[in-house]
This record gives sequence, structure tokens and C-alpha cells, in this order.
Amino acid sequence: MSEEGLERLVDSLLYEGYALYPYTPSATKNATPTPFGIVYPPAYAAGNAATFDHLVLEGVLADGGDVSAEVRFLAPAGERHQAAAQRVALAGPGEEDVAVGDLRLRVRLDVGDRVRLRVENRTEAPADLDRAGALRHSLLSTHPLLRVAGGRFVSPLEVASASVNTWPVLATPTDDVLLGAAIVLPDHPQIAPERRGSLFDGTEIEEALLLHVHALSDGERAAIAQQDPTVREMIERAAATTPEDVVALHGRITLRDPVTTEPPTPSAAVRDPSAGEAEVEREGVVYRRGGKLLLRPGPEASLEARMVDGRTATIERIFVDYDGKVHLGVTVDGVPGQELMRETGRFLFFFPPEVEVLP
Repeated sequence: MSEEGLERLVDSLLYEGYALYPYTPSATKNATPTPFGIVYPPAYAAGNAATFDHLVLEGVLADGGDVSAEVRFLAPAGERHQAAAQRVALAGPGEEDVAVGDLRLRVRLDVGDRVRLRVENRTEAPADLDRAGALRHSLLSTHPLLRVAGGRFVSPLEVASASVNTWPVLATPTDDVLLGAAIVLPDHPQIAPERRGSLFDGTEIEEALLLHVHALSDGERAAIAQQDPTVREMIERAAATTPEDVVALHGRITLRDPVTTEPPTPSAAVRDPSAGEAEVEREGVVYRRGGKLLLRPGPEASLEARMVDGRTATIERIFVDYDGKVHLGVTVDGVPGQELMRETGRFLFFFPPEVEVLP
């Protein structure tokens, strides 16, 4: 992943939960921000065991190297979703007190057997605040990063980590950046190239969100335009997507050897698992793709299966599961819409005892 790719990843994570569809300020779920990765003021965090006034990202170096640190977060700047992206950097081990607007934080980097980056919210705030009030004195969507020059980090999946209030993952192919994510991610997370930009509701399906934005009324868009410029810009960008842009988000499958990085040669091409088997023999009976069957589902079969009892069908797919059980995906002959079912891969499935092979 390039530095630009890492920036896109962190930027996307920063705004996760920043606003939720339908994005209007009057929507109940948008009454207060819904970010992850919150570092609360001490007075509020002390009253709840599930809240933290600090964050710790811990990593283990596989090799030596010069370690630096960075903290990315959103600082509240107004009502509801108005917030500004912030960045605090440490060039090496040490401690620094930082003021960002009304926020006061302390950042400390220790490098030894383990590398530890600690972020503390030291902002003074009343102890009787509700959550909405506490968020105005909090670091929102906090994402710490550890970088090493001339070395690499061990995967947090391979060593025990004492990280607090963050989820550590390797962020680059060379393992020289350790990212503390506010949501659970795998090592080496990537953003799909088809992505059209942050929609804030990143755990939802982007294709569906874009279609929903296009369905907003003029009144809803006018209400959105009066709030946070970041939300307004997102709506404008989403509304400008073309039908081709939306179709490109419908899905993509890339098949390759999980070990090698070279493109597969024709003789060693990766087999498409959705194609199933060409033929299978069970108890002396051969089932072939394209073959004809007489459907004889038993009384315990589903209602949908019993409705086609006695009909002939064509074998479209043959799958064998890990237990060796055969699953026959079929289209029912003479039923309208079967071509569409075949094209979209939507089949009825039967087991060998539920069918008779026809000549």
C-alpha cells in the first residue's frame, strides 16, 4: 500500500459513523455523533467502566529501526456532526502535551522490547455531563499509527498485545506501519478500487447507500445542505454518481493462488469454485451437469421442493461438501423464468435420494 493508499484508508476510518443515512439533522439517529474510537474526558470516563480517557497502541518489532508515531482524530467543532480532522505527530520516543482547540491531550511514545503509544485526554469537563455533552470534550474516531524506518512490526495476531481502546493491525504490505483501528479489521486492510468516497455509513453496502442518496427528496437535501460542509460535500458527490458508477459497485470476485503473487498461467489457472463438479458418481449412479432428472422430493422436503414433485429438471451445478454429501442445483424444465434463474445462478437444490436420473 502506498502512502496515498494509507491516507485513504485512515481518512475513511476517521469518518466511520460520522453521519448516518438519511443524513438529515432531524433524524433521531443523527441527534448526536455516532463515532467509534472515543477518548472521553477523565471526569466522564471515571463514571463508567466501559469508557476510557486514554488509548494505548502496543506493537512488537521484528527488526530494529527508527520508530515514530502519529495520532489522527476528529475534534468536535459544533453541534451534531461538525468536527475537524486533526493530526498529532511524534518524531521519536518522548512525551508531548498538545492543545487542539478546547481539547488538551498528552501523547507518549516508548520504544523498548515493545513499542507503546499512549494517548490521554486531559481536557477538564464537568462530571455530570451526559454522553452528548461528553462528546464535545472528547477525541472522536481516534486512530493512532506507529511507523518504523528500517524495520517491520510483527502481526498483532501472532503476539499478545496490551493495546487499550483500539484494535491493532498491520497497515502496509511491508509491515512498517501499525494502525490502531476503531473497528475490527484484518491485517493489511484495503479499500476497493471501485469505491466512490466516504459515505460515513461504511459498514453498510455502498451501492445501496448511493441509491438511497439518489432517492432523497429536495426537502431532505435542503436540510442536509444547511449542516456540516463535510456531509454536504458527500451528498453532492454521491448524487453525482452515474449509473455506470453504481453498477461497478455491484460485486467483484478475483481468483488467484493464495500463496504466489504471479498471475496464474493457463495450465495452472485457479478453478472457479462456483462452477462445481462436471460429474459425480454416488452408489453406482452418475450425475452429470446438463443431465436430466425426475424430481421426487420426500415428505420432509421444503414446500417449494414438494411443489415440483414429478417434474423434470436439468442439472446446472453439482457441489460436494466437506462431508462428501452431493448437492444438485437444478432448473425445472418448462417453468417460466428458468433462463433468468440459470443466468443469475439461482437454483433449487436436491440430494441424490430425492431424484431419479433420466436417460
